[in-house]
Amino acid sequence: MRVFEGYRRGVNLGGWLSQCVATTDEHYRTFITEADIERIAGWGLDHVRLPVDCDVIFAGPDGTPGERMQLVDDCIAWCAKHGLRVLLDLHKTYGYMFDTAVVPDPDRFFHDPELQATFVRLWEVLAKRYGHLTDQVAFELLNEVNNPAAAEIWNGIAARCIEAIRAIAPESWILIGGVNHNSVTRVPLLDPPHDRRIVYNFHCYEPLMFTHQRAPWVSGMPKDFVMPYPDTKARYKKAARELNRWLVNADAPGDDKMISAAYFDELFRPALAHAEKYDVPLYCGEYGVIDQADPADTVRWFRDIHQVFEKYGIGRAVWTYKQRDFGLVDAHYDAVREELVKLL
Repeated sequence: MRVFEGYRRGVNLGGWLSQCVATTDEHYRTFITEADIERIAGWGLDHVRLPVDCDVIFAGPDGTPGERMQLVDDCIAWCAKHGLRVLLDLHKTYGYMFDTAVVPDPDRFFHDPELQATFVRLWEVLAKRYGHLTDQVAFELLNEVNNPAAAEIWNGIAARCIEAIRAIAPESWILIGGVNHNSVTRVPLLDPPHDRRIVYNFHCYEPLMFTHQRAPWVSGMPKDFVMPYPDTKARYKKAARELNRWLVNADAPGDDKMISAAYFDELFRPALAHAEKYDVPLYCGEYGVIDQADPADTVRWFRDIHQVFEKYGIGRAVWTYKQRDFGLVDAHYDAVREELVKLL
């Protein structure tokens, strides 16, 4: 399995141009600045993942760049100045976003030719604007396809989009993730790569009961729910049943065994096998722990998952740099930030 060189250690810039914490001119101007990029570079990271929403950077579905496309230009320029690469992630397209509170009927995208044509058109615009920056900018087609029934349809849409990008940017890296919110367990459902510049992408927030404890957006999550890390698989499974959530790899043997790096090693194996079969780089575009978890437990979780990332040469970008309940620079992580940054 090849390594995604230049995108080994990164951080997300969530909340700025996607899932915006505000939509004012001041927010867009100040939420991320060159000083933030310089700070990230100072941590020794090599890239940022830049999530963008279609209706933030485009003027409309015809693909006309909006005035805030300049912020993408600025971010790329800052990163180039400070030795970082940029992974440009289309977090929301017209007609689809993983968050049904934003797009109530996301499945329509997979059955509406017009919405799919718009999706391809947006990427043609982005490829024309940034495709010449082969060594500086990579493209992530779409964030977190949710519905598992859409796996084959999504493969087809992605193939069409890749062909359109390739006509403009033949050498750009292109990332594609699978269904179930880009679950690592669904990487094997992705089609064989179109060419040698394709990367398989996944997200990992397992065990969810730990990384999303007390998250107000998780249905059925009690406000006082606390889950330590590590703990036994049996306790995580029990919590999953009580919260009506599912635990990835819950059926694996060893209920009394402590969740540890071995858990992630086993969890990633099918994705690794699929990537190795086609010699495709594997990348984790999001992972992290909510600011409701115990900071010391968070460090232990990061240490375990990073051990497996390093073992297999998996590139990654932590969620997220600032705010959005996972902000690495926020006060919750003051006591452990230096240790966390070393692990990134």
